[in-house]
Amino acid sequence: MAVRVLELLRKRPYICGPHPPERGLGEKTVHLYIEGASKGDPAKLREAFHEDARMFGSLAGTRHDVPVTDLYEMAADMPADTGNYSARIVSLEQTGDAAAVALTEDGSWGTVSFVDYFLLARIDGTWKIVCKLFAHTGGEPPAR
Repeated sequence: MAVRVLELLRKRPYICGPHPPERGLGEKTVHLYIEGASKGDPAKLREAFHEDARMFGSLAGTRHDVPVTDLYEMAADMPADTGNYSARIVSLEQTGDAAAVALTEDGSWGTVSFVDYFLLARIDGTWKIVCKLFAHTGGEPPAR
């Protein structure tokens, strides 16, 4: 079932529910994440995430349920883009000041693929990622 959902997500960008998203609002924040993670830029990641955000997921059998500041350090040490990285927003749903975004990332550190789920909140007029949940869907991560 999960593989089938992943196949559908890769084919159909922007699967929207009953409340179509306001174009560009949460997307800009997710693009800051993409730039920060792929290029190893902690400043862009800090701009994208709320200061109290957390990250949850498993990479090659190791849990990474941590404050998002751990992601800043990892990105700075090991940028995801080593030559063939790509990322694509495959769905975005928004209701008022709340949004959920699904993102596929392929070619992280060469061969690693993820599906990321971001929860965003519009706080004082600015969209911030408040939670990142990820699934490792393929490839072998580099030794750290």
